[in-house]
Amino acid sequence: MLIEAQDISVAIGGRSVLKKETLRCKPGIMTALIGPSGCGKTTLLHCLGLLLPVDEGNITINGHNVTRYKTAERRRFWRDHAAFVLQDYGIMDEDTVSFNVTMQTSVLGQHVSGNKEKLAQALKQTGLEGRENELAGRLSGGEKQRLALSRAIYKDANILFVDEPTASLDAANRKMVIDLFADFANHGRTVIVSTHDSDMIKACSAQHEVGRNNLQ
Repeated sequence: MLIEAQDISVAIGGRSVLKKETLRCKPGIMTALIGPSGCGKTTLLHCLGLLLPVDEGNITINGHNVTRYKTAERRRFWRDHAAFVLQDYGIMDEDTVSFNVTMQTSVLGQHVSGNKEKLAQALKQTGLEGRENELAGRLSGGEKQRLALSRAIYKDANILFVDEPTASLDAANRKMVIDLFADFANHGRTVIVSTHDSDMIKACSAQHEVGRNNLQ
């Protein structure tokens, strides 16, 4: 899915965070949102993911204006098309790996439901096969990043929004996570990454420097 932002601006607490940001994020590649700390990378990512409203400008997805989506419309977008890998992983530590992927339980709330074949395939692709019944809280930081990606693979998300995915990872896990995101994009999905990691940036086919319009 093609995501476009045209002259979007955001102010938080009376302070301008984004000013007339314009970019295109194409399917099939990873787009990096880059810039120094505090420039608004995460804010821009949240706007593109419809987590945060914009004060000015427009956001379109496949040419359809989604800027003023109401709550129900945003929820449908998140349910049907989008997945998020956030800095805190968005993982529920007290639940199992399986539940964190499928987000579904049986009627009695005791067993993970959903498509077991799809679950197994998603975990295999991210190197977590055979760990369905482990508590997510026991996973390492790199494994939690991969678990969040397993969720996106399971739901067959069209768009993946990623915030500083390699910030706390060692070299081996960093490479594995970057390669997994690249493979996800290579299957025709749109991947947008907020990052300051040079290796992550090099893996992205497109870069957008956030905050250039704020420079004097």
